[in-house]
Amino acid sequence: MLLRPGQLTLDELQAIHGAGSSPPQPLVMDPAALPAILAGAAVVRRAAEGEAAVYGVNTGFGKLASTRISEADLATLQLNLIRSHCVGVGEPMAAPVLRLMLATKAASLARGHSGVRPVVIDTLLAVHNAGLVPCVPSQGSVGASGDLAPLAHMTLALMGEGEFMLDGQRQPAAAVLQRHGITPLALQAKEGLALINGTQASTALALHALFAFEPVLEAALVVGALTVDAARGSDGPFDPRIHALRGQPGQIDVAQYYRQLLAGSAIRKSHLDGDDRVQDPYCLRCQPQVVGACLDQMRHAALVLLREANAVTDNPLVFHDDGMMISGGNFHAEPVALAADAMACAIAEVGAIAERRIAMLIDSSVSRLPPFLTANAGLNSGFMIAHVTAASLASENKSLAHPASVDSLPTSANQEDHVSMATFAARRLQPMIANVAHILGVELLAAAQGIDFLRPLHSSPVLEQAHALLRRTCPSMMEDRYLAPDIETAGALVRNGALSRVLRSLPGLPALWTAV
Repeated sequence: MLLRPGQLTLDELQAIHGAGSSPPQPLVMDPAALPAILAGAAVVRRAAEGEAAVYGVNTGFGKLASTRISEADLATLQLNLIRSHCVGVGEPMAAPVLRLMLATKAASLARGHSGVRPVVIDTLLAVHNAGLVPCVPSQGSVGASGDLAPLAHMTLALMGEGEFMLDGQRQPAAAVLQRHGITPLALQAKEGLALINGTQASTALALHALFAFEPVLEAALVVGALTVDAARGSDGPFDPRIHALRGQPGQIDVAQYYRQLLAGSAIRKSHLDGDDRVQDPYCLRCQPQVVGACLDQMRHAALVLLREANAVTDNPLVFHDDGMMISGGNFHAEPVALAADAMACAIAEVGAIAERRIAMLIDSSVSRLPPFLTANAGLNSGFMIAHVTAASLASENKSLAHPASVDSLPTSANQEDHVSMATFAARRLQPMIANVAHILGVELLAAAQGIDFLRPLHSSPVLEQAHALLRRTCPSMMEDRYLAPDIETAGALVRNGALSRVLRSLPGLPALWTAV
């Protein structure tokens, strides 16, 4: 893949992220970037040789910015910077996150405004292309001044002093680089600062969540539609005229998804006449309004993250047209933090309305299905406690959705007095997505059970595909049995894209956000 600085697409980022355990697709820097890289490096070289104080080149860092460093110590300054900033704690970040960090850092530096030599970018790409995963602890960044600790751990591995993760084990970086024929990176003026000043860790974590949630949200549409049919709900609320009057794009698209998912349902035809219910519960008829609003939030987040993945977030910035180096604050990850917080709310809401649909299905007074979806309620508890699990997970997500961006703790002796908390804002999305997948797994089991009670009637052809997909491994539960394995199996269908592929089999549907 040709890496074009400032021009990465969301599809390209998803391809970098999704390489899995197989060898990653090799990244090759666009040769057109080289003149800007060389020009930026020349500006830094002149600054290092000059008399003027330039932050990060011949001064200390943070509160120590007024401390001048001699020319003889400039390389040691960068080395000490990386070593001192490797203070992360917690579990190592996942391989897809590191692939994105390496690629987006290389692309950012290659725009020529950071002043690094080509060898810095070449080393980042060599490590990526070799499939190496630096060992980077997941905790310890406040999202300004850049993702310092995570990026420092990544850089230390490139220098041969840190660690790589191989087969789940930590391995000394020097030996790993030697085996792969990669020369450890020796930093020169400003290069250490350029490598750790930036938002690549928080952006990679947020992109990781965006890509992980896509199949879950698509599964939510399939499962939600199956629940509409299981409860013999109306498809009237999905009429396009309703949603055109409001004009919200996500709502319009979600209504279209539901119309096509439910098209051709014999269950729907069976109660067009003689059904005395006037309106369905909100959890059924307001799905376009709720899930559509969530979709709009995710689409906005995708745009913000795409911009950030292409951005230059170093400090100070190099402008080689006039030789200036200007200090600023592009390292502040507030855009990522706010996008991640919006994603958290959207993720939580998708799970919250799914939990309500489960509650509706097991309530015979609303769904008109057998109580708790079991044929002999009382002797059997059916889905009573499976709903409790879903409620528990939905409640957890409400706590996790509390915005991280509204918190700030001053650091660096009050020099860095407002920070974004973007790294945690993005990192906490993964457990939320896992919770939603399990909630939808419970709903899938419950909705399929509801469909079973309506036999011999059939749902739409595409929803019958989803039903059959579940029934290959999870039989109907007419009597109580050990249900936890089925919840895990159903949740896996949500997470691994199996239900997503059911949705994508329908022609003419608008994409979620990968085309942003």
